[in-house]
Amino acid sequence: MNNSEQSETEEENSTEQKDKETEPAKKTQGQLLQEALGLEPTDIQQIEKKLFIARFLDYFSEETLDFIYKDRSIEQYRQEIETFLEKLTQEGTEEDKLLKKNFDDKQIIEVIYQLKKKAEDLALKNGIKEAIDKRLRKLSLITTIPMFILMMVLAVFFISTITDFIWIFIPLLCVFCMVPQLLRGGILKKWHLFKDENRTSFYTDNRSDIMILKNYTGEVLDNIRSKLLDMKVPLQLIKFVLHSRDYENLNLINQREVRGVAQYFFSFEYPEGMEPFPIPEILLQNTQELPSEIKPKKLEKNFIILTELKGKNGILTGYLPRIASSNAAKINDMLNNSEFAKAPKSISEIIPDFKNNPIYCLCGELANFSKIHICNWKNQFKFYLFEGEKCNCGEEIFVLSLMDEEDEIPSELRENFMS
Repeated sequence: MNNSEQSETEEENSTEQKDKETEPAKKTQGQLLQEALGLEPTDIQQIEKKLFIARFLDYFSEETLDFIYKDRSIEQYRQEIETFLEKLTQEGTEEDKLLKKNFDDKQIIEVIYQLKKKAEDLALKNGIKEAIDKRLRKLSLITTIPMFILMMVLAVFFISTITDFIWIFIPLLCVFCMVPQLLRGGILKKWHLFKDENRTSFYTDNRSDIMILKNYTGEVLDNIRSKLLDMKVPLQLIKFVLHSRDYENLNLINQREVRGVAQYFFSFEYPEGMEPFPIPEILLQNTQELPSEIKPKKLEKNFIILTELKGKNGILTGYLPRIASSNAAKINDMLNNSEFAKAPKSISEIIPDFKNNPIYCLCGELANFSKIHICNWKNQFKFYLFEGEKCNCGEEIFVLSLMDEEDEIPSELRENFMS
């Protein structure tokens, strides 16, 4: 390269650098709302935390059976909720302090553990002794390793005469591949049958305890609504999902059913006779940049996490899938606060051994992935999202994974990637 070319290149690089420096910094998802409505930085965070509490208690009260043997998850929910409510008693309003007082007076945590224990007793009577995702992990280990060894032995045995015995080897190989899938499907079928047969009776038998949770959930929702009205936040912006319609002062926007489980999409209702607050122009122009609870997005439930990950630099060489549907609310929050970019590599490039270590739909069918995203959470943390194609059962699954086994997970997201 001659001096003139080098000088020209340096000048172009310098110009690009200056352009980047002069570009206005992209505002975070919460800043637009805070600036448009004149809110304090912690206001939206408090609203999101309270919605998190309401969603968890509502989901637990409707689908208690999903939480059996999930000691670690329940403990994490407990710690997060109690830490937040304790902070409210120090920094919040009198209405916020009342939330903490009623939480203690109604013994919400004790009720949760009582219901969980009763659900586990019911599961034991029906021959279910461990969490469904843990059982599926064990199945994966028990079936995959021995069958791999057996396939290798058969391959060595037939290697010299494979052309003569190919008509035996290929059908045998197909049978070996189908066995784990059939066993997995059987376990999931038994689990869903257990839930379908016992959901209603469990709710009826434990209605008094469940209503304690629901009544407190209603108090949390009323607190959020009151706070939003005080801050003059347009209620039509706040959209969220619950699993029941047992609460007042809500507008039903939409509903759907996933595997027999209802999901309802709500916004808060204005007091009777009150005109809705106008939405600031800047929010109408930038709806794509609104926070997760403000921007209406499709909320998913069928999540799978790749745990015990082995991999470097975006290439995954080993993992164990874990069903994470019970943590769907927090995962949706994480995704709604992330930017998406198409992964430059295919599933076979990211997971070279995908054919030998496949991922299955919740019904037990083999899952296919044509869309792979690199998600960037608040410009702090990147991870994979594998979007499954629609299965024959009508469901789609979404698989989350780290990109490197040594990636440091932000503390607020650790539960989303834990085994």
